Amino acid sequence: LTLKEGLTVFRDQQFSADMMAAQCTSAEAAASARAVKRINDVRVLRTAQFAEDAGPMAHPIRPDAYQEINNFYTVTVYEKGAEVIRMLHTLAGERGFRRGIDLYFQRHDGQAVTCDDFMAAIADANGLDLSQFGRWYSQAGTPRVSITSRWDAQHHEFYLHIEQSCPPTPGQAHKQPFQIPLALGLVGPDGRDLPLTAADEATQRHLRASDIPGSVLIDLRDARLTLRFGKVHVQPVVSAARGFSAPIIIEIDINDEQLEHLASYDSDPFNRWEASHRLALGCIRDVMGGASARDRCAALIRVWARTLDDGALDPAYKDLVLSLPAEGYIAEQIDIIDPLALRRARQAVRSLIATSLDERWRSCVEKLTDQGPWQGNTQAIGRRALRNNALSWWVEGGTPEAAKYAQAQFETAHNMTDRMGALTALMRVSGPVRQQALNRFESDYAQEPLVMDKWFSIQASAHRLPDDPAVLTQVLTLLRHPAFSIRNPNKVRALITTFCTQNLAEFHAPDGSGHVFWADQVLALDAINPQVAARLARALDRWRRYTPELQHSMQQSLHRVSGHAGLSRDVAEIVSKALADPA
Repeated sequence: LTLKEGLTVFRDQQFSADMMAAQCTSAEAAASARAVKRINDVRVLRTAQFAEDAGPMAHPIRPDAYQEINNFYTVTVYEKGAEVIRMLHTLAGERGFRRGIDLYFQRHDGQAVTCDDFMAAIADANGLDLSQFGRWYSQAGTPRVSITSRWDAQHHEFYLHIEQSCPPTPGQAHKQPFQIPLALGLVGPDGRDLPLTAADEATQRHLRASDIPGSVLIDLRDARLTLRFGKVHVQPVVSAARGFSAPIIIEIDINDEQLEHLASYDSDPFNRWEASHRLALGCIRDVMGGASARDRCAALIRVWARTLDDGALDPAYKDLVLSLPAEGYIAEQIDIIDPLALRRARQAVRSLIATSLDERWRSCVEKLTDQGPWQGNTQAIGRRALRNNALSWWVEGGTPEAAKYAQAQFETAHNMTDRMGALTALMRVSGPVRQQALNRFESDYAQEPLVMDKWFSIQASAHRLPDDPAVLTQVLTLLRHPAFSIRNPNKVRALITTFCTQNLAEFHAPDGSGHVFWADQVLALDAINPQVAARLARALDRWRRYTPELQHSMQQSLHRVSGHAGLSRDVAEIVSKALADPA
């Protein structure tokens, strides 16, 4: 399953990146377009698959056993499966991977083929030892790679100490070291990549040529590894896991000044985005801990200001840089999840950025406003994405001019992207303007089922403004809407699943009402479509990560579902594993 689907997802990712790059007019723009695709794929992996790897449903991409096969069409099998194929591509290189694919077809066309057969073709075509690589197929969990560094200014040498580990997962208490391709570069004080020269034979044995310019590929196989590089005449900043070369969590001691440097100069566009992303995550986490947003976010605001001012950057790439980490991703980075505190901290950072860069947001919106006919090329798509993102930030700043602009765009937009962009921005405006826009959208698209799914989702994921009722109140109202049907999986995903998985602060309300709603819907769906019910049931499978009060409420709802007579195998597996003793 993972060979078929993982390879298919990887092919789709590469094809989409190639098509986007083919529309670009320069090598720099093409690299940026590829980075946009890579960043979007990694965001899905980190938010959904890393969470699965850390929960009770963790499983290898090639599971040894299962209770209900329907529950194994997962982000691990598909998305992590694609990352495993990508690592083979990275280890073999572009040409080597093509040789391996050619041999794979030559040997196995028309046959039923195993993952081991595929690995053997890649290995044999390139003389690679992939015996240890097979652990990616048999071991669950997300490896953690810790990197510490030291610069010896006297001898112009640079040391890297790398350690890998993987936490226990259900049925796998101990993990053996993975084979991890780690693309790495050193960025000098002038923003240029420094040449990487092994200072000893032991270091050279672990290095491979990299398809990423300015980088080396470290073939990490050991639990601990120390590398020594020579001729490093200035103190560098480490740019690790360039291009997200492996589905791992990087733990590296890096400060805001170094992150700001990478976010401004790193030649790898993925890691340039990653540095900005890490800065934002650090700000939100520290504000959750009591820090002042104004005191904490200075470096992040400088990076975002430079990003907005940089005319050479692709608009679609800017759009991704100028976006805060999602709440679901942030939740995965903290030990005890308090969704309300998380939202307050993220909102404090968001409000500060919105007001600090108010004039830049306005300028960006006005400069990118397109008066000509709609176009569907990569450049036009990127401009629309950035403009609508900037519009949302401008409206967030609270100026009446911004709200009026969003309202006008909503009324006059001649494409769905701009209309949804304006509606998204207006969801942050108190008063009748927001409801008028929702009513108008409903009236215009009542006969378009897929468009109405957008209307359901935008309300289910809404952030509550002062004096607003709980979002759950509106969700319960929408369950009775003529366009909603619990028998339609698209409608369920748009309204119920969106609320339970993408609106953490509202779903995990302190009074437990969201958890009662979850149990009601899981049981109702289980009688209609057990597969859809099982997907929704996953919303509480990591209940032990939350505050004690929320844990109690979630556990009660899980027991209610678990004890229901006639429960399907699909849902029973999810809730039983969630409630099982993690030891």
